[in-house]
Amino acid sequence: MQDVVKKSLKDIFSRDVVLFVIQIGFISLVLSSLFVWYFWEGLSSFIVSYLSWIPWEWLQTSGAKVITLGLAYMIFISTVSLLTSLYSEKLLIKLAKKHYHDAVVIGTADITTSVFVTLKATIIFLFLFILCIPLLFIPLFGQIVMLYLWSILIKEPTMYDVQALFIPKGKRKVMRKKSTLFAMTASLFNYIPLVNMFAPVFAQILFLHHMFINGNKS
Repeated sequence: MQDVVKKSLKDIFSRDVVLFVIQIGFISLVLSSLFVWYFWEGLSSFIVSYLSWIPWEWLQTSGAKVITLGLAYMIFISTVSLLTSLYSEKLLIKLAKKHYHDAVVIGTADITTSVFVTLKATIIFLFLFILCIPLLFIPLFGQIVMLYLWSILIKEPTMYDVQALFIPKGKRKVMRKKSTLFAMTASLFNYIPLVNMFAPVFAQILFLHHMFINGNKS
């Protein structure tokens, strides 16, 4: 575990990764901003109706604004996750060959499957986020819940994208160990604006090193 984290942290600040994240982050910001701008009124109305159980109208209105901004932030994070999943293949191969000279690329991620897995994770994440909004206001517990929800967003897409490149289908279930832990670790980046753009690719890099380091031991 220590070797995995050490190598991953070294990679995350490398020139190739930083440039990749900047490009993905910029495109995600543009796309998510356009989406939120277009649907802002609808999102606000939905949140207000969702908070109708609160007896004070002023709290409903102010709370709706805060939660709508939070939802916009989640849409941005989801967009980063989707684009990272679609365009990180060359980066992952480059990092694998940099650290593991015997790394063999056995396939490629099917774009249809990749989009399906990522969209499925995104829909589940956004649904659970809206459902769990009241829990998020509980100190400490709310932060743990949010961290777990973020891990749902990147866990399955990360495993599919990395495994499709290097692991035969018959051996993929074996490498699921610690995947939730890695996803939650990477999701810590989401608590810091701008740095949050690194979360999906950091999860991929963590899983990549875990696969090569611990996979050889199993």
